[in-house]
Amino acid sequence: ATDAGTTGVAIDPYSGAVMKTFPWRAGWYDFATDIHGTLLLGRFGDRMIEIAASLAIIMIATGLYLHWPRNGTGWRATLIPQLSLNKRALWKSVHGVTGMWISLVLLVFLLSGLSWAGIWGEKMVQAWNTFPAEKWGAPLSDSTHADMNHGNTKEVPWGLEQTPLPESGSPAGVEAISGKVDIDSVAAFARSLGFNGRFQIHIPVDATSVWTISHDSMSNDGPNPTADRTIHIDQYTGKVLADVGFADYSPYAKAMAVGIAFHEGDLGVWNLVLNTVFCLSVVLVSVSGAIMWWKRRPGTAGSRLFAPPRPQDLPFWKGAALLVVALGIVFPLAGLAITLILLLDATVLRFLPGIRRALN
Repeated sequence: ATDAGTTGVAIDPYSGAVMKTFPWRAGWYDFATDIHGTLLLGRFGDRMIEIAASLAIIMIATGLYLHWPRNGTGWRATLIPQLSLNKRALWKSVHGVTGMWISLVLLVFLLSGLSWAGIWGEKMVQAWNTFPAEKWGAPLSDSTHADMNHGNTKEVPWGLEQTPLPESGSPAGVEAISGKVDIDSVAAFARSLGFNGRFQIHIPVDATSVWTISHDSMSNDGPNPTADRTIHIDQYTGKVLADVGFADYSPYAKAMAVGIAFHEGDLGVWNLVLNTVFCLSVVLVSVSGAIMWWKRRPGTAGSRLFAPPRPQDLPFWKGAALLVVALGIVFPLAGLAITLILLLDATVLRFLPGIRRALN
C-alpha cells in the first residue's frame, strides 16, 4: 500500500518470483460493488439505497396483505396465475402470484443488504450484534475489524466489523507460536489448526497491530459460512489474543453469515440457479407493476404521466396503512421519506392546483 494506491502482487511460492502485479480492488467487479453499495455517491448514495430497500420491504408487506386470500378467494388463485383472465386482470394476477412466491427470498435479500446500511444497519442492528471484544482480556485498539476492508468491498464478517481489534505488546494471550513471528510461522500455525485451502493473513501495519488469520465466507474463502474463523496473534510474543468462530457470533450475526453467502450465490450451483430465477422474477414483478399502472393511467391518450385515480372502493386500506406506519417506525428512513411526501402533498400541492388536478 502506498500513497498512489494498493497493488496486488502474485508470487510464485517456490521461487519467490513476481508473476503479476495489478491494482488491488480496482477492477470492473469492484466498480460494480461500489455502485451496488453507494451508487458512487458515498454516504448520500448509501442513504438513498437504504430508503429504496426499506420502501421495498413495505411494498412486500402491503403486497402480501392485499394478495392474501380472503372473501372466498382460495389459495389456488393466490399461488397460480389465472391465465384465463384478460388485460389488466391478467397482469394483476401474474404480479400478485409472482410476488407471493418470491416475497420470502426478496425479504432475505433486502434485510441482508440493509443490515450494512448506515442508519438501520450500522446504528440499530449491527451495533447490537457486534462481538464483545472485552471478553478477550487483551488491550483493545482504536481500530476496528472494518479497517481491514478495502473500500466499499466487505471482506470482514458482519458481526466483527464494528469490533475493536486487540493490540500487540501485552502479556495477554495463549501460547501459540514459538520463535520468530513472521508470515511463514503464522501460515504454518494456521495450517496446523486446519486452515486448509484458501485463507487470509493480515500483516501488522504499525507497532501495536496484530497478525490476523481468517477464513470466512465474506472473503469467499469457501462455500460454508459456518466454517468462519478469525484469529489474532500478538506480533511480538506469538500468542493468540483472540479466536472467534461462527459459534461465537450472535444469532443475528449467524443469520447474516449464512444470508450473505446465500445473497451472493456462494452456497453452490443450486444457489446460483435459484438466485437467477429469483432475479428474473423480480424483473417480472417490476414490469407487470409498470404495465398495471400504465393501464390505469389518467386519460385515454396517455398525455398525462401521473398517479392513477384513487379507486372509490378501498376495503383494506386501514390494515395496509397500519402496516406502513409500523414498518415506517422500524425502518426510519422509509418512514421519513413517506412523511416527507405526505407533507409535500398537504402543503406544496395545495398551492399548485394545476399539479393537483393532474395527480387526481
